[in-house]
Amino acid sequence: MARVKKGLTKRAKHKKILKSTKGYRGARSRLVRTAKEAVLHAGEYAFSGRKQRKRQKRSLWVVQLNASIRTYGTTYSQFIRGLKDLNISLNRKILAQIASSDQTTFKKILQKVVK
Repeated sequence: MARVKKGLTKRAKHKKILKSTKGYRGARSRLVRTAKEAVLHAGEYAFSGRKQRKRQKRSLWVVQLNASIRTYGTTYSQFIRGLKDLNISLNRKILAQIASSDQTTFKKILQKVVK
């Protein structure tokens, strides 16, 4: 069996890693070993960041809803409880959009929920 030399393959892999670390600071963009580590960490941070972004959006909607609801003299928890009791299935994103853009519709929903 012939001897396999891996210079070409190794060079391609190194180039791929260094290409993905373009813009990183210091050795992380120039040295292959540290660049590979940086890419692995970046992937982990990107994965967890996608989950965190969803959490942050939801908490923002809750804060916006709570602020809008309190102007009418009730609380967020009472509002959500009322929605669940009446089987109104609007999610927090839609409710927050309605609260910010269409006050009359939001007021109607609130009157229906809080009696």
